[in-house]
Amino acid sequence: MRDDKHIAIKLRKEGKSYNKISKELNIAKSTLSGWFSGLDWSDIIKQELARKANYVARKRLRLVNKQRREMWERWRQEHRDKAAYQFPLLKKNPLFLAGLMLYWGEGDSLMKNGFVRLTNTHPEMITIFTSFLIDVCDTPEEKIRVQMTLYPDLKEHACKDVWLRATRLRYNQFIKTQYIKGRHPTKRLSYGICCVYVTSRGLKEKIFTWLKLYKDELLCKNKLLKLRV
Repeated sequence: MRDDKHIAIKLRKEGKSYNKISKELNIAKSTLSGWFSGLDWSDIIKQELARKANYVARKRLRLVNKQRREMWERWRQEHRDKAAYQFPLLKKNPLFLAGLMLYWGEGDSLMKNGFVRLTNTHPEMITIFTSFLIDVCDTPEEKIRVQMTLYPDLKEHACKDVWLRATRLRYNQFIKTQYIKGRHPTKRLSYGICCVYVTSRGLKEKIFTWLKLYKDELLCKNKLLKLRV
């Protein structure tokens, strides 16, 4: 028997993996596999090594996930803190309050999707919200997207012209139009439905923070008014 095989067997019985034995003795792993294949005691060691490796991998994954969550939460908190810092000055801006109230009533309320979007049938509201995104939230115009939802009997080009004027954006910022089956029931939807949106989880964090601060302020003022009565 080869001398290195005796040493390899000793190391294997000590619980060493093929990889460690191969590096220590400079023996190919295929050779080690040939020596130990079919040996019950070696198979038991193999199972134990696999169990330990899985445990270490799961522990490492939990640590990575924890670090990722903590990093993500710090990132979110930075946007919330910035929003709180900006709020005292922004609330003096009528466009800020108008855009914020529009979002409160009509905006996307699901935080996880990262969409800051508002859907409405009135061009004036779409104009205000688009201006809010650009002039208040400092959203680059090219990041904004628009989608129309139309009934089949509405002319897409004519409707798009209306929403182009309302948003003051470009044709290439309009994504594929959606269509509703059937005819529109009233003249209120003569231009269809317009959705203006930007994908920004950071901005959504800020808007939600502004909404909370403004709601808290309104509720506080309401309580003070009741105390005076």
